[in-house]
Amino acid sequence: MDLFSPVTLGDLELTNRVAMAPLTRMRSGPLGIPGDVVVEHYAQRAGLGLIVTEGTYPVHESQAFVGQPGIVTDEQVAGWRRVADAVHARGGRIVLQVMHGGRVTHPEINGGRRVEAPSAIAIDGEARTAAGKHAYPVPHALTTAEVRERVQTFVDASRRAIEAGLDGVELHGANGYLLHEFLSPASNRREDEYGGSPENRARFVVEVATAVAEAVGAGRVGLRISPEHGIQDALEPDRDDVLATYGYLMDQLRPLGLAYLSVLHREPAGDLVQELRRRFDGPLMANSGFGSITTREEATALVDSAHADVVAVGRAVIANPDLVERWAGQHPENEQRPHLYYADGAEGYTDYPTLQAG
Repeated sequence: MDLFSPVTLGDLELTNRVAMAPLTRMRSGPLGIPGDVVVEHYAQRAGLGLIVTEGTYPVHESQAFVGQPGIVTDEQVAGWRRVADAVHARGGRIVLQVMHGGRVTHPEINGGRRVEAPSAIAIDGEARTAAGKHAYPVPHALTTAEVRERVQTFVDASRRAIEAGLDGVELHGANGYLLHEFLSPASNRREDEYGGSPENRARFVVEVATAVAEAVGAGRVGLRISPEHGIQDALEPDRDDVLATYGYLMDQLRPLGLAYLSVLHREPAGDLVQELRRRFDGPLMANSGFGSITTREEATALVDSAHADVVAVGRAVIANPDLVERWAGQHPENEQRPHLYYADGAEGYTDYPTLQAG
């Protein structure tokens, strides 16, 4: 196998092993509806083996960013249907990343609603709202009953994604958002069955993945995790605890037969990631993280050495809609424009040239 060979992830048949990593771009307006520019952005990148959308909120309380898309209202579902149709028309595959922002939000962002988390512990930092920066608030600690209700929230959102025509869903269990907040001992100080031991902290993620797999089919469901990433105060400094928590999670997920496991980690070929992959016993999508830009050489090496089945790529995909064609032919890449990553409109979003246009 090589980076440009086909691969099957559950029910997802990919023409190559380069995936678009989920990338927050904040272009869906105040109502969270993917519009023309979002449709075009994803359609341009249909040549990738798989597109994983930006994190999409499953309930209004969980919106983490201004301009983030949702999958709550009928209008949002219709917007995502347009995206899916456009990607499919160009032969692509696309899954929707379901992301509950947890405590990584502010009432100025989520429409004045409460902020939810496993425990009443605020992030040390500031949220970027439309009215400027504000300190993150102390979140509402979900009751045991409310945690169970949130399992259904993920199920409902996943069903809406399939209804909208997307090929599957990726559950966002990484980067300090709600699912990750339950896994991390720094953000989860609960004393019920969802807190304390590694097994208890993994329980919510297991329940969400199990329920979503049952609702839409395990072969359409992926999970993204970021052990030891330490972002947004979801700290995991103890390797033994990390292995106990995530190892147990993998043991519980293995019988489900999920489509894939996506791991964001600085050492995707290292002992931790490869042990989790072994215990998951399914396809691995590797992502080397925020620290460095994923190169063609790194992606090729991960697949050639059998350390990953698929490689998720972020910044290079932003700047090169036809990245697979460029990498396959070893063509030069466009220069990236980081100052436009989180801007508004088409600039730095849909205006990067392709080889044909050049």
